[in-house]
Amino acid sequence: MLKVGLTGGIGAGKSEVSRLLVAHGAVLIDADRIAREVVAPGTPGLAAVVAAFGEDVLAEDGSLDRPKLGAVVFAEPDRLAVLNSIVHPLVGARSRELEQAAAEDAVVVHDVPLLTENGLAPLYDLVVVVDAAPGTQLDRLVRLRGMTEEDARARMAAQATREKRREIADIVIDNDVPLKELQQRVREVWAELERRAHASRAAQE
Repeated sequence: MLKVGLTGGIGAGKSEVSRLLVAHGAVLIDADRIAREVVAPGTPGLAAVVAAFGEDVLAEDGSLDRPKLGAVVFAEPDRLAVLNSIVHPLVGARSRELEQAAAEDAVVVHDVPLLTENGLAPLYDLVVVVDAAPGTQLDRLVRLRGMTEEDARARMAAQATREKRREIADIVIDNDVPLKELQQRVREVWAELERRAHASRAAQE
């Protein structure tokens, strides 16, 4: 098994890269998706979030109002740290379960938005960073996700810098390019991941 950490700043296009890698055969473990599952209604995770932030972060149906919670925590590092201390251990435990269920010869891609910020690079055999210029990120967040520019800039500022992400990268995927070029780059990266996975298996035999 080859364990790959995939990360990138918000709006860099990491989700598109993970989708392309799955199309090539990767087993995807999506930390964002798991983060939603562990705070679903009725979970201990949601109860812990409500205990920390109050019932104001709940929607009318009892689910977590993620935009409202986001507005509370992303402008205040101390409150974001509290949220992370609740959610991250739950996400980590579920991620390990899914990884253990994958085939022995799989290329397992962990899509982890805050990989850099949380010092998680050592957990993986290699780290792939999806990189885009801050201007590109801002444009995508405002134009495609409907964020205000102020909210988009706050989300970006709460993450590691572009330079910090690139420092931990074994492979960088430039996503300031048209989709066709991105697809070609991902094909090249997949070939490299397969090569490393085969080499790792051969070394163990």
